[in-house]
Amino acid sequence: MSITMKGTDVAKSMKDELVREVEALKKRGVTPCLSIIRVGARPDDLSYERGARKRMELTGICCQVTELPEDVSQEVFEQTFSQINEDLGVHGILLLRPLPESLDEEPIRAMINPQKDVDGMSPVNMAKVFSGDETGFAPCTAQAVMEMLQYYGIKPGGKRVTILGRSMVVGRPLAMGLLKENATVTVCHTKTENLAAECAKAEILVAAAGKARMVTEDMIGEGAVVVDVGINVDENGVLCGDVDYEAVKNKASYISPVPAGVGSVTSSVLAKHVVKSASSVVD
Repeated sequence: MSITMKGTDVAKSMKDELVREVEALKKRGVTPCLSIIRVGARPDDLSYERGARKRMELTGICCQVTELPEDVSQEVFEQTFSQINEDLGVHGILLLRPLPESLDEEPIRAMINPQKDVDGMSPVNMAKVFSGDETGFAPCTAQAVMEMLQYYGIKPGGKRVTILGRSMVVGRPLAMGLLKENATVTVCHTKTENLAAECAKAEILVAAAGKARMVTEDMIGEGAVVVDVGINVDENGVLCGDVDYEAVKNKASYISPVPAGVGSVTSSVLAKHVVKSASSVVD
């Protein structure tokens, strides 16, 4: 029987320290503030937003949300973003992605103040992640996987780790984090031949493909650690991960659920990054 890696437990372990840090900042006249920018109302975006707002509230961080219509023009989108980027009262900016196809993300990545880029989308922060510079901000979800493994005492060093997904949001930055911990990392994607067999070799499998329940029992090695990063809504409107949890749970040694898994930790990492950014104002 596998051990369920509950993100809620990891988040609780991070909360007390965050609350202390926020209270200390407030005594020095700084209230950490996160600004969430959302275009449209995708169910997975709304789910992430709810979790983030709740985590900010629990830790005493101010949180504001700017919602833009799905058909917003590139010009208005950039103007709105620029205003928030220049707001001295905002310490962190979270842009919910992916954006609608009508919008170009690149100008925003170039524009965002790296110090406010708490989800690691700017070229400056990404370069720091790839060079091992810890002064930058890694994407929150990638960092959340590392936090979860650490909490449950799972050491990647020397282990075969397979990441299913190569995005700049999860797959690639996570690979850098795991390499820093001396893991042997394989990154798989849609063009990987014999995908099931490749995944089954892993001692630690991280599913970040963005496809509901695509990881089936035959893709899991006996006793593997399975971290499900996916947040999907299935045909019945049910929130689920990239892993077929019921089919896989008895084969894995550790497995994270969806919901209440990595997503819960992601919002805590986000709060941690906002506090780090706010702290730089008074240091």
